[in-house]
Amino acid sequence: MTTYRPPTALPPGFLLRQDVKTALARHDFGAVFRLAHTEVPLSYAQLAQACGIKPERVGLLARGRGRITSFEKITAIADALRIPGHMVGLAPRSWENTDGDDVRRREFLTASASAGLAVALTVPQLPGKRLGSRLPDQLRERTARLRRLDDVLGGGDTRRVYLGEYQATKRLLREGTYTESTGRDLLSVLAEQAQQAGWAAFDAGHHDDARGLYEDSHHAATTAGDPVLAANALAFLAYQERDPHAAVHIALQSCHTAGSDAPPSARALLHERRAWAHALAGESGQTERALEAAASALAERADDPQPDWAAWVDHTELGIMTGRCWAELGRPLRAVPVLEQALAGFDDAHARDKALYTTWLASAYMSAGEVEQAAASATRVLTLSAGVASVRPRQRLIPVLDRLAQHRSLLEVADVLELARTV
Repeated sequence: MTTYRPPTALPPGFLLRQDVKTALARHDFGAVFRLAHTEVPLSYAQLAQACGIKPERVGLLARGRGRITSFEKITAIADALRIPGHMVGLAPRSWENTDGDDVRRREFLTASASAGLAVALTVPQLPGKRLGSRLPDQLRERTARLRRLDDVLGGGDTRRVYLGEYQATKRLLREGTYTESTGRDLLSVLAEQAQQAGWAAFDAGHHDDARGLYEDSHHAATTAGDPVLAANALAFLAYQERDPHAAVHIALQSCHTAGSDAPPSARALLHERRAWAHALAGESGQTERALEAAASALAERADDPQPDWAAWVDHTELGIMTGRCWAELGRPLRAVPVLEQALAGFDDAHARDKALYTTWLASAYMSAGEVEQAAASATRVLTLSAGVASVRPRQRLIPVLDRLAQHRSLLEVADVLELARTV
């Protein structure tokens, strides 16, 4: 039997067609299968063979019955049909043409995310079982691998995964036996997992669940004697605190808890979140000083390994936070150029984050009276966030759309308002 090879069977322009692009943006793979079936003489059995799913499943999907929601299936279909990662909210695929160190980084993140749910780790399941000293490091490595899922999926997709990891470690602590040192290390892992689960809950709109997990994390990290992780739990609590002045108090406490000896990447992250709290409170001077402290921390040479949970903080991220703060403080002339520059280097593969950050650019343009530019940015948000399991980009965009509605006579505004109604 001849094996079907989608890259040579599908016409070169197939993935560029608007109907295909719309289907992919909505993760409507049934429409993609149907369009491929009508475009070239491919049977559903051939499509199923290439994508690793049952032929009858392809047929049902093509008839509009059901959707593909499994992360592993989405990646399998994307690779089989040679769909670029950015079209389905994934990191660039390993077969895409990229160069240099960025390629290796993306391939690592993509492989980690793809393998995350399938990582095999044998841990004791029986009450009273002796837990070895290597187990915390194994769990910490697994937690780091699963964290990569947040690069390509929203909290609506990852929340149960992260919560399950946290609950499994909690059970090990409750039912296993271990040395005092191993117990402290397991508590530290538990604190990290609670933050991961809390972040996913927050991203999915479950704020009470997130707050409870952050509080659990702070307690576990404090008990484990891990002040930096305890500080990050406080920073998370500050980030979702609705009272700006209470948020400032918690954010200051987080920086104090971490101390000056904390890893540079962690201090940069904590100062970033402190800056955001000051911006929400309307404290421009304190905001600027916190951003300067974050930049100073990032500029330090880090001889020791940095915590994985802070590894994503870099100068691009700091630029985005700087722009967000100035937008929140009503300083669009300072916000726009910083956000434009930072977002230009931000990969579309991180669709949730890029969509979210672009909402502040749209807001800044509105504050500057640049209505057409605000509409273009809002369109970008809606396009990027389509199919992403996160409530935050759309929530952040609503006030911008409300302000845009006052200019609906403009063609660009009418178009984005219509798009907002259909996605």
